Amino acid sequence: MALHKTPPNSRGYYVKMKLLHKHGRPHHQQEKNCFHKYYKWVLWLSLSLYFFTSYLISNNNHTKQPSHDKTTHVSRTLIESNNTAPPQSLNSLGSLKNLKVFVYDLPPKYNTDWLSNERCSKHLFASEVAIHRALLTSEVRTFDPYEADFFFVPVYVSCNFSTVNGFPAIGHARSLIASAVNLLSSEYPFWNRSRGSDHVFVASHDFGSCFHTLEDVAMADGVPEIMRNSIVLQTFGVVYDHPCQKVEHVVIPPYVSPGTVRETMENSAVNGRRDIWVFFRGKMELHPKNVSGRFYSKKVRTMIWRKFNGDRRFYLQRHRFAGYQSEIARSVFCLCPLGWAPWSPRLVESVALGCVPVVIADGIRLPFLSAVKWSEISITVAESDVGRLAEILERVAATNLSTIQKKLWDPATRRALLFNSQVEEGDATWQVLRALSEKIDRSYRGSRVSRQLDFDT
Repeated sequence: MALHKTPPNSRGYYVKMKLLHKHGRPHHQQEKNCFHKYYKWVLWLSLSLYFFTSYLISNNNHTKQPSHDKTTHVSRTLIESNNTAPPQSLNSLGSLKNLKVFVYDLPPKYNTDWLSNERCSKHLFASEVAIHRALLTSEVRTFDPYEADFFFVPVYVSCNFSTVNGFPAIGHARSLIASAVNLLSSEYPFWNRSRGSDHVFVASHDFGSCFHTLEDVAMADGVPEIMRNSIVLQTFGVVYDHPCQKVEHVVIPPYVSPGTVRETMENSAVNGRRDIWVFFRGKMELHPKNVSGRFYSKKVRTMIWRKFNGDRRFYLQRHRFAGYQSEIARSVFCLCPLGWAPWSPRLVESVALGCVPVVIADGIRLPFLSAVKWSEISITVAESDVGRLAEILERVAATNLSTIQKKLWDPATRRALLFNSQVEEGDATWQVLRALSEKIDRSYRGSRVSRQLDFDT
């Protein structure tokens, strides 16, 4: 309720008015008494109506707002970092408007403390930050945990950058998540009542919720026991049985900054002239056996380099270049071979910038199949056929390339793979919420409502 402050010197103002009335007015003003009398009544009536209607409007709005006295506070660090992003329009969530998600307000050591390194919110694993940010201002967020369908646990595990090579070190991930679960399960009843089945985590690293960069170690470790009954949003996904997806999960895209994509698109027409036929920039080992004794990319990238480095149709670069998105926007085909893991940010960048992705990762499960028709906008090449890349792509160019490009350049396809600072209908966070809505049977609240409806009928 709005508080009305007393005007300064109001007491003196009141005394001054009383004195005027007590001593009366000069004779030459008496002829105006009638006018002043009616003028004061009209003014009093107008002001009374104004303040009365203002009170009704403000009181009505107040009843519609969630009670913030009993809610958790939003981290100042996260809000400040959010405010640096350009404003986004918050569109209607449509069919998701009845979904309710409660976001735990964990101590900052679990999340926002990591934002002191600006890479944390920008690198390819930053979906854990982006989803958290978007949910904080989303229409689906509820401040009442008792009406929530799902509970989001914001723990950032991919921001501990190694001082040796600059890559994220995730050896702390399991202990950090276990600590967070122990905290929320001791302070809230919601984890224990469902055994975590309606709780949502993000695992955006190479092998998702196995939390290791090397597949054999990740497979041996498996999904942490404390998370096995929960829902994990992870970048890793394959179509075959794998220990790192033995948990209820949703495959999500890696993070690519919508801002950098917009900037590249402003400087390069996505559907304009493309002077690079086949493009790849990234790690390509001349000798694929890693110091660990493992073969990077299952030798696929090395084979690409050896076979096509001298082919003028292929623009292959092994070194980093900050403006490489502009090269994608100039290319017809963009190679997306596996690295240590099957997925790659090139999948998102290629789609966002209109370059036909050439997926070379056997058995990969791509994100948001219901929204992105991958079979219609990309080319899949088996790892064993990588030596025939030129032949395969020549055949595509001669037959259905224009059809693929037309579908690829649909703005809705691009939107589905990008995480915005606020949820927009159809964007990547919206796709996550849509996937969660299809798992409503895992919700303690949702299952109770369902049982009640069954009982009533």
